[in-house]
Amino acid sequence: MANGAGAICSRPVTEPLSGPTGTANPPTSAARDIARLLAGIAAPTAAIPPKWFYDDLGSRLFAAITALPEYYPTRTEAELLRAHLPAITAAAPVVGGTLVDLGAGDCGKAAALFPHLQPRDYVAVDISAEFLAGCLQRLQRLHPQIAMQGVGTDFSERLELPPSVPTGRRTFFYPGSSIGNFTPADAVAFLASVRTHMGDDGALWIGVDLQKPRTVLEPAYDDPLGVTAAFNKNVLTHVNRAAGTDFALADWRHVAFYDSGPGRIEMHLEAVREVRVRWPGGGRSFARGERIHTENSYKHTIPGFREMLQRAGLRTAGHWTDPKGWFAFFVATPDGTA
Repeated sequence: MANGAGAICSRPVTEPLSGPTGTANPPTSAARDIARLLAGIAAPTAAIPPKWFYDDLGSRLFAAITALPEYYPTRTEAELLRAHLPAITAAAPVVGGTLVDLGAGDCGKAAALFPHLQPRDYVAVDISAEFLAGCLQRLQRLHPQIAMQGVGTDFSERLELPPSVPTGRRTFFYPGSSIGNFTPADAVAFLASVRTHMGDDGALWIGVDLQKPRTVLEPAYDDPLGVTAAFNKNVLTHVNRAAGTDFALADWRHVAFYDSGPGRIEMHLEAVREVRVRWPGGGRSFARGERIHTENSYKHTIPGFREMLQRAGLRTAGHWTDPKGWFAFFVATPDGTA
C-alpha cells in the first residue's frame, strides 16, 4: 500500500485536468479497463487491481493512513529526507529543472522539495484526476512562479508524458515505497520505462520499503483503528460505481498478512458469508472465506534494489537509510552519467 502503484485515482484512465494543470494524454478505453476488472473478479482466484483503491474517498482514506502511528513508511521517509536532503540533492544536481511527481496524491511531498530543487516546471502524475486537479489548483496559488500541469493516468501499465512536459533535466520523484506494488519483474520494467523518459541528464529519487520483522509490517497494513480496513473495503464501493457490481460492504472483511517467501504484504477482502455478486451481463458466487486479492507490497533489500536499478539501465548515485534500517531512499541516474 502506497501512493499509488502507485496512484491516487478517480478513474483508471488518462484524462486532461482543468484549471492551471494543462492537458494530459488522450483517454484510454474505459470499457477495456472495466472488462479487465470484471474478468479479474470472475477469475478462479479473484483479484481487483490496486489502482481501483483511489477514488476521491480512497485518496482521503490513504492520507489518513499515512498519519497512523502504525504506518511507519510516510514519516520514516520524511525524516530521512529531512536528515539527508543536502546529500541527496548533491548526488544528482537537478536544481532548476522539471520535477515529475509520480503518484502525486495531494502533492504535499513534492511541494516540500520546492525550496531546495527550485523547479521551473512541476508535473504531477496520478491516476486520480479529480483529486489531483483540486490539489494542483491550491498549490499553484502558493507557487505562481512554477509552471504546473497534471497528468491523470494509470502509469502502472505504461508511463506516458504529454509533449508539454519539458524534456531536459527531469527529476522523477517516486516516494512512499509505491514501487513495492509491482512484482520484481514488473518493477524492473517500470524503472526501465522511467529511464526512457529521463534523457541523459535526469535523475530518479525513489523511496523503498525494506524487509523487517512481521511484528512491524502487519500492523502497518491492519491498524487497530480500522482505517486500512475501510480503505480496502472502499474499493468495492468504487467498483460498484464504475462497473455496476452490487458488492455489499457488510459481506466482506479486510485481511492483511506478511508472506515471508516472496517477501511481501498481501491484502485481501474475505467473504464473511456465502454471497452472490452480480453485474450487467454476469456475476459470480463466493463461498464463505473466499478472498479477493487487492494488493501486494513487496519489501526489498539494499543490494537487491541496486541490482533492479542496474537491470533497468540506471546506476545508484547514492542511497540513505533511517537508523533502524526500515526504509531507504535511492538516487539513480542513467548509466554512464554522474
